Amino acid sequence: MTTHPTLSEIDRYAAGEPGLDEATVWSIEVHLESCADCRARLAGSTTAASRALIAEVAAAVDREIAAGPKPRSKALFRTPLRQRWFVAALLPWVAMTAAVLGTAALLTHLVPELPSIVLLLAPLAPLPGVAVAWSRHADPAWELIAGTPSAGLTMLLRRTAVVLVLVIPVLAVFAASGASRANPALLLLPCLAFTAATLLLGSLVGVRRAAIGLMAAWAAVVVAPSLATAELPVLLEPAATGAWALLTVVLAALTLLRADSFRRVTSF
Repeated sequence: MTTHPTLSEIDRYAAGEPGLDEATVWSIEVHLESCADCRARLAGSTTAASRALIAEVAAAVDREIAAGPKPRSKALFRTPLRQRWFVAALLPWVAMTAAVLGTAALLTHLVPELPSIVLLLAPLAPLPGVAVAWSRHADPAWELIAGTPSAGLTMLLRRTAVVLVLVIPVLAVFAASGASRANPALLLLPCLAFTAATLLLGSLVGVRRAAIGLMAAWAAVVVAPSLATAELPVLLEPAATGAWALLTVVLAALTLLRADSFRRVTSF
């Protein structure tokens, strides 16, 4: 069920009233993208001077388009689904993650006395991709995207889903092949929990900083000691599976409650 802005809110939005808070402005703009009725109400709320200015700008844009070169034909793979979900900037990071996991699997095979390195690194596998999924440093179109009303948690979740879709099959292959020497659930659940933790912490300090901080903390507190003692920590024992599942659900719920935080510049 869609909640439409009130006529008063649309009138205040059309007038550019400074007293209209930012959250309301963004929610109206997101709603206007998909609601023709509210766009019609907005058009009726504009002044004659505003309509004249819009018509003048539209005419100037049409002239420039007609005078400029013809646009390139739309590539076949540039579908709406691809444009909303696929982000080319993520591919190098996902490829790097797959290479690191492959190296870890090889080391686990060559040095059997070590604990499963794939299992130790699995929680961190999606984090490099998530770190660049909503980062001004990695996305060349960041300024354009950040200025749209669709920017925020929804877009971040789309990009995070792409990372998981690419990373989880890699972990599944290692689990099925026995290269990880681990329960598949212990590869998947910590991976999802750390992804949710990155998003939640990212709502406070920025997604990139959150991912880097969690990777550094896990490497120092869990990975390094486990390699030094040649033993897996209790956190990665089969008995911890239920705790990881519960933690994932709780972190995901808390992230959704902080959805509005991802519209701030500090979340990038």
